[in-house]
Amino acid sequence: MKIKDIEIRMCRHKEPVMKDSEMRDGKKSDLEFLVITFHTDEGLSSSTFGFAGRGAEMAGEIANSIFKPFFIGRDPLYREQHWHEYRTADRWWNHAPIYSYGPFDINCWLLSSMQAGQPLYKYLGAYRDKVPIYGSSLVLDSPEAYAKEALEYKKRGFNAYKLHPPGKYDFDLEAHKKTREVVGNEFKLMSDPVAPYTFEQALRFGRELEKLNYYWYEEPLFDENFHNLRELTRILDIPIIGTEVIAKHPYSVAECISTRVVDMVRADVSWSGGITATMKTAHLAESFGVQCEIHTAIYHPLELVNLHCCAAIKNSEFFEVLVPYEYFNFGLKESIKVENGYAHLPSKPGLGIDLDWDFIDNTTFKKI
Repeated sequence: MKIKDIEIRMCRHKEPVMKDSEMRDGKKSDLEFLVITFHTDEGLSSSTFGFAGRGAEMAGEIANSIFKPFFIGRDPLYREQHWHEYRTADRWWNHAPIYSYGPFDINCWLLSSMQAGQPLYKYLGAYRDKVPIYGSSLVLDSPEAYAKEALEYKKRGFNAYKLHPPGKYDFDLEAHKKTREVVGNEFKLMSDPVAPYTFEQALRFGRELEKLNYYWYEEPLFDENFHNLRELTRILDIPIIGTEVIAKHPYSVAECISTRVVDMVRADVSWSGGITATMKTAHLAESFGVQCEIHTAIYHPLELVNLHCCAAIKNSEFFEVLVPYEYFNFGLKESIKVENGYAHLPSKPGLGIDLDWDFIDNTTFKKI
């Protein structure tokens, strides 16, 4: 089987579903994304979303100039060969953004699993058929708003809730206290301040999270701040988790694990280099007895790929989705099945749920 053509769509969601305040820098995302389709000489085709940051046009041009010529003519079943050869190509000249390779690798896996007649997670090697789901907040405008949202998702049957506070120490602490007070001590809460603090603030905040029985403390400092993260990991009892924006998985993550930069690591199919790198990182972590919690890929067609990986990994407790859940629930013909606190895996070959091509057609502003 050979890849004979690749179509790249640049898309923009036309509904203003986000407020400016819901991103820390005060600039809402316009929810731009790519849809990348592989056509093969055997008549099989596959499509996946691709992350595009704040600019689908730029992301699309990178995909077209670097990745389309790299993958045309290749056999999608040679995923490992492609991954290693691209790693060399990227080092020599490309230096593409961390989200660029993911959708191309995903399509290779989808074509392979479709040819095998297996749902992706069973093609990967299934561990389970459903995964506990948790909700991960945007930036909200008051401590009370976090508490209210956490309680809403607890009532909806979600297993946990993670706060993304605005990075103002006193506000953040109040939000974490109020949220714990509202949901009770048994409901799992996590904190992900996304690197706003000095080391001293991060240490004090971690001590407060321990008193509040938070489940983990995520990226209190920048992922590459190895020295200070290692100190937090050493001093604090609450698990420190990170590595979601570290480039070159799994090699960079290996250093973070072996020298105890963090207690737990992160990977996802969008930012870590596709399914190949995500599974490599997860298995690397497993060999050290370390959790690899899969990081949200934001848009539900990509979240579904993450879910397939979660179902093929033992050392990942949760399936993460951004909330409000409805904000990002687009692009699939039917929603991911969520029932009794679990996201359930579809049983059809490949992705298992078709993309919503009416939605994609309506949001496409350029095709290459």
